[in-house]
Amino acid sequence: MGTQGLETTRTADRGRRLAAGVLGAALLAVACGPPQAERIAGWDASDESNTASIDHGPWQDILDGYVRPDADGVNLFDYAGLAANSADAAKLAGYLEDLEAIDPRDYSRAEQMAYWINFYNALTVKVVLDEYPVDSIKDIHEGVIPLEGPWGDVHANVAGEDLTLDDIEHGILRPIWREKRIHYAVNCAAYTCPHLIETAFTADNTESLLEAGAHAYVNSPRGVDVVDEDFMVLSSIYQWYPEDFGGTEEAVIEHLVEYADDELAAFLKGFEGAVDYDYDWTLNEPRR
Repeated sequence: MGTQGLETTRTADRGRRLAAGVLGAALLAVACGPPQAERIAGWDASDESNTASIDHGPWQDILDGYVRPDADGVNLFDYAGLAANSADAAKLAGYLEDLEAIDPRDYSRAEQMAYWINFYNALTVKVVLDEYPVDSIKDIHEGVIPLEGPWGDVHANVAGEDLTLDDIEHGILRPIWREKRIHYAVNCAAYTCPHLIETAFTADNTESLLEAGAHAYVNSPRGVDVVDEDFMVLSSIYQWYPEDFGGTEEAVIEHLVEYADDELAAFLKGFEGAVDYDYDWTLNEPRR
């Protein structure tokens, strides 16, 4: 991270993003508060004797074609490019239809986890694409509450059951797997969100991708922004879902130390200053 990294000078662009994030986070809290992990009955079955795998090749093609790292190494998604390519937009829609035609409970638990993560991420891209151009995913909502976002709207049907994005993340992934690193795998189409990882999840690579995602986010200012020796700003993810990271601010710091590079880890271990939280809901796309 370097000494200069410990004394971050925020650019005007960073300030704009922070202002947008504070407003977005505040409005989200007012509107509905952070969703809790509450298992939806019936989705925890699996067939461990089934060695078949689910084809995520079409999603990999989309990731290869439209994920664009910016100058700071943040993975952005080229929604404008995808919107202009009808063949690839149809490929994304077809991939989601194929996933909807599958009952993931017929597969192993490892195959299911990859299925749900890819489903969430691809569905999020489709939700944005259907309403594009938008400045933020929070502008997309079927109800009347402004800036509530699309997470509570039904956008999928699997095995005859209507599902929302919240259902997939907070009703299936979080409560069934109880894996804190899921937060680094699912992407909410916001600039400060953990990366939309450029590799499709599979049963074989999930563990390595979860580890890589956690390390990348913790060591990014989007996850841990050290302002000076007495003040740092953490992603609001750690404030919204503290139970997933140990339940206390001290446990969150321990989690961050686990994935931090050496210099940041040493700083965190000795940190006794103030902590604030921030999230930028600007759409994760290259500048238009």
